[in-house]
Amino acid sequence: MALILVSRDYFAVIYTDSEELQQAVSKLAWLLGVTMVLNSVQPVISGVAIGGGWKATVANINLGLWGGMIAGTLLQKLILLFILYKTNWNKEVEETSSRMQKWGGQDIN
Repeated sequence: MALILVSRDYFAVIYTDSEELQQAVSKLAWLLGVTMVLNSVQPVISGVAIGGGWKATVANINLGLWGGMIAGTLLQKLILLFILYKTNWNKEVEETSSRMQKWGGQDIN
C-alpha cells in the first residue's frame, strides 16, 4: 500500500502514455492501496478463525460474501441489459460513422 501511494503519480507510466489516464490512476491509487491491504489481511484472519475451530462460522460468512457477489453481478447485468435495451442503435451507428470519418480521414460511404 505504501509503495502504491508513494508511486501513485508514476506507476501508471508502465501501462499507458496518456497523461489523462495517468492522472486518473493517480487519483484512484488510494483505492488500490486500501484494496491491497484488505485483500492481504482477509486470508490471514480467515485462516486464524478456521484454525481456531470456527470453520462453520467462516463458511457461513463466505457463503454470505458469495451470495452478495452473485447478487451484485446479477444487478449489474440487469442494469446493463436495460441500458442496451434503451439504446438507440441507429443513432450510435451514425455517431460512430461520423467519428470514423473525422478521425480516419476517409469517406466510408
